[in-house]
Amino acid sequence: MSSMNRRDFLNFLSSNDDGGIAEITKTDAVFTKYANKEIPKLERTTATLTTYSGSWTRAEIIHLLRRTMFGVREADIQTLQNMSMSQAVDYLLTNIPAAPAPPVNNYETASYTDPTSVPAGQTWVNAPFGPGGYLNGLRMTSLKSWWTGLMLNQNLSIQEKMTFFWYNHFSTEITSIFDARVSYSYVAMLRQNALGNFKGLVKEVTKHPAMLKYLNGYVNSQVAPDENYGRELQELFTIGKGNNPNYTEDDVKAAAKVLTGWRINSSTLASYFDPAKHDTSNKQFSSFYNNMVINGQTGMNGAGEADALVDMIFTKIEAAKFICRKLYRFFVYYVIDTDVENNVIEPLAQILVSNNFEIAPVLKALFKSQHFFDTDNRGCFIRTPLDHILGSMRTFEVSVPNTATVGQVYGIWNYLRTRSADLALDLGDPPNVAGYPAFYQVPEYYELWINSNTFPKRLEFTDRLIGVGFSAVNTGILTRMDVLSFAANSGQANDPDALVNYCVEMLLGVDLSAARKDELKAILLGGQTTNSYWTAAWTTYTNGPTVGNTNVVKTKLVTMITEIMRMPEYQLC
Repeated sequence: MSSMNRRDFLNFLSSNDDGGIAEITKTDAVFTKYANKEIPKLERTTATLTTYSGSWTRAEIIHLLRRTMFGVREADIQTLQNMSMSQAVDYLLTNIPAAPAPPVNNYETASYTDPTSVPAGQTWVNAPFGPGGYLNGLRMTSLKSWWTGLMLNQNLSIQEKMTFFWYNHFSTEITSIFDARVSYSYVAMLRQNALGNFKGLVKEVTKHPAMLKYLNGYVNSQVAPDENYGRELQELFTIGKGNNPNYTEDDVKAAAKVLTGWRINSSTLASYFDPAKHDTSNKQFSSFYNNMVINGQTGMNGAGEADALVDMIFTKIEAAKFICRKLYRFFVYYVIDTDVENNVIEPLAQILVSNNFEIAPVLKALFKSQHFFDTDNRGCFIRTPLDHILGSMRTFEVSVPNTATVGQVYGIWNYLRTRSADLALDLGDPPNVAGYPAFYQVPEYYELWINSNTFPKRLEFTDRLIGVGFSAVNTGILTRMDVLSFAANSGQANDPDALVNYCVEMLLGVDLSAARKDELKAILLGGQTTNSYWTAAWTTYTNGPTVGNTNVVKTKLVTMITEIMRMPEYQLC
């Protein structure tokens, strides 16, 4: 879809305020009319992985932060301004925080006590499952809220974006696994390995209780082999579809036999290998894998066959190319043409192989490249619901009061999680094992985030954030944007031209024309024609912030920033 069509699409939805939004499917007339019918054939950059040597200004820093974090904070920009481009990328990839404290009992009320005796404010991750499913449901919400809070309060690093990337890649569903403790362990494992070794991560995922439960690996046996994980391991996690040649159905069957015997200890929640359930026959693979045979092993030696399977898969360059394409679509753009394949994907795959499948060198090469910073790759896709919800909160530095209780904090985090789910991204619960469709569905990709159901809800969230604010259920805390502090962060809030430029730079994925910026400035000038009107109003407010002086500038700021957040460009990343 051309850039004009995208803007027409968003403008149509923005003006289509009919008050009654139907549940949207692929029959949505607006989506059907404007969404990609094929992969866009736009002129793309031919820039390569050559190290970027252009200007290193706020624009480049903001682009880097938008893609590697959720939202852009002024303090983070200023931190990276004191570094070179190379130093900034290194910092984002190495400034990794210690493992966070686990989620806690936030569900204690006057009428409900945890039946497994977990006190309020203490973690439940090592506690018994408890009777029935009600308690587990509360803990699943606690887990999702906690994860949302980690994203909201992330430090200056790529850690949270990469954790989410891996969860989307190795997708499971928290509600399907139906044991919050197992899902917590899975998310924690992905976070620990977020910038680690891809091959090692595949081995861990293969034997993790969450994946064993999700894809039926825990019932896979020599008597009744289950092909679910053997198929998805190759199709979704490592090799991918569409290669010529590619793995075969017989390879799926052989992989299933290799993986027989893995079970979950219901007491410790750890996985273990049961030799009695393992297929000890030799497993023959196709010519795609050079006709390799994984020799059947008896006893506990059979456990080693799973790692041998992964090692065999990783002898294929397709595994390296596959994950590099996934990283590219997640961090850069979803269209991979011949130039991108030859000049970016294949070199990245070679970097991955040369570094024994360590992910950090690949990310470092990508984020330091001419290709990444090319203007064609800025503001080129629709941002995810998490970028919209949490990014807006972080950019406007909307915080939870220090005096808030655990229950109140989790309540606010859960409110934000729910708003993201309203926009088609329920954190921890993608629709299926393939992940969230916008990251893989050809040819629409990120356009799937926008339809005539989700777009009004995006506007509703930002309108509420800047307007009346929101009070999450049972929290009693009003959360709202402080436009005065946001304007003051510009350092030039008394200059209407500088302030408009600052707001556009911080909030929009692309720049605006001078004429459009003049329209925004006119809001600040309140019908006056000279900049001095706003300068005087702001100076009067800062010198004497009375209710009257405050309202003069606040009202105009709210109007202008609301106008910006309702622009189609606000949806771009």
